[in-house]
Amino acid sequence: MAKIIAMMNQKGGVGKTTSSVNLAACLAVAEKRTLLIDLDPQGNGSLSIGLAKETFAGKNIYHALIGQIDIKEAIYHSELPYFDICPSDNNLSGAEIELVSLFARESKLKQAFKSVDKDYDYIIIDCPPSLGLLTVNALNAAHSYIVPMQTEYLAMEGLAQLLNTVRLIRTSLNPNLELDGILLTMFDSRSGLHKQVATEIKTHFGDTVFKTIIPRNVKLAECPSFGKPVILYDIESKGSEAYLALAKEIILKERTKGTVAPAKEVGEEKPAEDLIMSSIPDLEKINFDEPPAFEQ
Repeated sequence: MAKIIAMMNQKGGVGKTTSSVNLAACLAVAEKRTLLIDLDPQGNGSLSIGLAKETFAGKNIYHALIGQIDIKEAIYHSELPYFDICPSDNNLSGAEIELVSLFARESKLKQAFKSVDKDYDYIIIDCPPSLGLLTVNALNAAHSYIVPMQTEYLAMEGLAQLLNTVRLIRTSLNPNLELDGILLTMFDSRSGLHKQVATEIKTHFGDTVFKTIIPRNVKLAECPSFGKPVILYDIESKGSEAYLALAKEIILKERTKGTVAPAKEVGEEKPAEDLIMSSIPDLEKINFDEPPAFEQ
C-alpha cells in the first residue's frame, strides 16, 4: 500500500510545487514507485515535468474527482522510470463548487485512490495554496503531511490556522493523519536573517523540522521552464542534492518508524501540532538583532 503524503501550506510561493515535483522525482530515482497528484488548479506541477496541456485536457484529476473517470485513466508517465503524474488544469478550480452538493464530498480523493494505492510506494499530493475543499480532500486521503516553510520573518503567519485545520480533519475525518515534518525552503546561506529564522524554528520545533534544508537555487528556478525535475536538469546542483537528501530522510524515517522510541504512557504524548502551537508565541519575541548561531 502506498504512503500518501500531502504537501500543504495555505501561503503561496513557499515551494510546495517545487518540493512536490522534486521530492517525487528523487523518490523515483531511489526506485520507489511514485505518483504525483497535481491538486492545484494552476497546474504548475504538471507543466514542471513537461506535460503539454492538450495531452491531459480530457482526462486529469478533475475528471477523477467528480467521478467521470477512474483515476487510472488520468495517470501519465514521466521521463523517469517509477515516476507517474495525475495532472490538473483550470477546470479543477470549479471542482470545489461542484463537490459541495455531493455526498461524502470530503472523501472523493480518498475513494479515487483505492484503485491505485497498491500500484505505488509513495503518492505525493501537491495541494493548492488554500484550506478549501481540495485541501480537505487531500488531508482526508493522506497518511501524513509536510509543511514547506520559508526561512523568513513572516514564516509563522498562518501556521496556527493551518494546524487548526489539521486538528479538525483529524477529529472528524482522518484520526491517523500525522505530521511528517516542517520543510525549510528558499534558504539563503548569505542572509543573516535566514540563518536566524532557521535557528529559531529548529530550536523551538525540534524533531518536527526536517534536517534537510532546501536552498535558494537558480537551477531549481530554471528547471520548470525546461519541463524537467532538477535531478534531470542538473543533478550536481545544490537543489538536486537537497531533494535527494530529503527523499533519503523520508525513506529512512519510514523504515525506522515505530522501532526507535519506546512506548509512552497513555496521555503522555502530545500531537506535534500542539507542541508547535505552544511555540508560536515565543517565536514572535525573537530578537533579530542578535547574531545568528545557525550552521548549515
